[in-house]
Amino acid sequence: MSIKQGRMSDRIQQILSQLLLREIADPRLQGITVTEVKLDPELMVAKIYVSAMGDESRQDTVMAGLRRANGFLRREVGKRIRLRSTPELHFHWDHTLEHAERINQLISNLEIPPESESGLDADH
Repeated sequence: MSIKQGRMSDRIQQILSQLLLREIADPRLQGITVTEVKLDPELMVAKIYVSAMGDESRQDTVMAGLRRANGFLRREVGKRIRLRSTPELHFHWDHTLEHAERINQLISNLEIPPESESGLDADH
């Protein structure tokens, strides 16, 4: 990722976070977080990853709300960044938290027997 891509990704993430927090009235989009923005090298397409922070059951309603608000969000991003053309916004659900929780569950369910003290003293 180039420096410009990184700066623009960070800026778009900030703008979208502010818009979702302060300017979107759709109740489906309350309490969601923009977790990551990835821009293509030409700065024409932005993949935006969102999460409802632990409430995976809201995925369908959140994604529907974002599809409906996409035009408004893109227009507002365009007003606030300096690019020749505003990138298309493609929203994706971020499964990172879901995967991390699953891994934590698997680890906590592992049955690891304690090390036997005789095994430690075998060398002496």
